[in-house]
Amino acid sequence: QVQLMESGGGLVRPGGSLRLTCRGAGFSLRSWRMRWYRQFPEKERELVAEIDSAGTATNYDDSVKGRFTISRDDINSIVSLQMDGLKPEDTAIYYCNLPQRDYWGRGTQVTVSS
Repeated sequence: QVQLMESGGGLVRPGGSLRLTCRGAGFSLRSWRMRWYRQFPEKERELVAEIDSAGTATNYDDSVKGRFTISRDDINSIVSLQMDGLKPEDTAIYYCNLPQRDYWGRGTQVTVSS
């Protein structure tokens, strides 16, 4: 059962940008802490970014600080991950997560290649 839905992945050249979005499947994301993870082939999922329920506090993995920005739009019930300055090593499947309910999406592929 899919609880979250990601979109916005794709193929981009190094230095390019993508914006990922996450929506709840039939429920609002308002008031929930939200996270973005990514998974490289044959590796565990790793936390990329998180945002608190109020949208006032964010945390990032060191590898994406200064390049990625997590945000939330509670009016439209969307959590986004703006990814700028993409590098080939950012290539992975990106997942949206609601940690308090252990909800996940199916993931969206991001490929950075020239």
